Amino acid sequence: MKFKQTILYFLAILCSSIVVQAQTAEQNEASLRRDIGEMLLVGFRGQDAKSCGHIERDIKEYHIGGVILFEYDVASRTRNRNVASPSQLKRLCNQLQQMAGGSLIISIDQEGGKVCRMRAKDGFHRTPSPMYCAQSGYDTVRHYARLTAQMLRQAGVNMDFAPVADVNVNPSCPVIGAMERSFSADTAVVAQCCDIWLQELGGMKVAGCMKHFPGHGSASGDTHQGLVDVSGSWQEYELAPYRSLIASGSVPMVMVAHVVNSKIDSKWPASLSYKTVTGLLRNRLGFDGVVVTDDLEMGAIIKQYDYETVIYQAIMAGNDMLCLSNNGSGRYNADIVPQTVDIIMRLVKAGRLTAEQIHASAERIRRLKKSIM
Repeated sequence: MKFKQTILYFLAILCSSIVVQAQTAEQNEASLRRDIGEMLLVGFRGQDAKSCGHIERDIKEYHIGGVILFEYDVASRTRNRNVASPSQLKRLCNQLQQMAGGSLIISIDQEGGKVCRMRAKDGFHRTPSPMYCAQSGYDTVRHYARLTAQMLRQAGVNMDFAPVADVNVNPSCPVIGAMERSFSADTAVVAQCCDIWLQELGGMKVAGCMKHFPGHGSASGDTHQGLVDVSGSWQEYELAPYRSLIASGSVPMVMVAHVVNSKIDSKWPASLSYKTVTGLLRNRLGFDGVVVTDDLEMGAIIKQYDYETVIYQAIMAGNDMLCLSNNGSGRYNADIVPQTVDIIMRLVKAGRLTAEQIHASAERIRRLKKSIM
């Protein structure tokens, strides 16, 4: 009798252990899925969050870390995709935060000049180009940076993909110099203007993002269209604005460009390059904030690599957030979030990525969120 009781006792312990292990594995998977969602910054169509069914699903079920808003929809060639007026934008942002319980990054590109998703003709403050502001003096830079920060905060936007830290090496660069997006050809001026912009945004609890690391200002092509090689034109001094501001601790976020720079990595574009993101930005320059890719649907990426390779390489490189605009030249994909989460889960289960990598990135993102919520 005692023998049977002993066997039953040990069987009970074994069953209990199996149940606990199953529950732990389930909890670990749920935690991993949540942290994968945290890494995704997603675009969607609609001026009203309720009119876009998948974004509510992506926020509530997949726990995406953020959204990115656009005024122009590339594929349909129509305007006012997410932004039509100050009141409409504020309503949209409120809806999104309610869905997320107030924990969502809501981002936009509001640099000034030709890169303004919040346009004066739609009722927002006019913001001149970075080049104009810098040429007019630091007081002008501060004035428009403050106006921009106030406008973003009033609308409910808490992340600005600005300032542009690219040095104006090539004034004819079609996406930087020719568009007056660079503050200056002088690295000290660029650094000072970026510092002012970050200060004013931060003062309104809006996170700024320096871009496009490690430097897009010498390019002769457009990464929206295809690969752009800056190996022969890029100079080490283009890192100066990043080096000085990272050292001062004033940079919350850095966006990595899709440029090919064989002086750093001869195989991968910067956004997919471990040597660039981890080796240079993290280890050499000492940056411990959030690193985000430029839009992974740009021509430099989608025309060269399959999607799983892009996702794997971007995370292996050391990026924390993956920008999935859903606003590239390809088709609109309402299921880009579940598809991306499934890819990352498979990569972890196959041992190609680790849960620790995912959790570390999610922690950086949550730390950033605490500073702006």
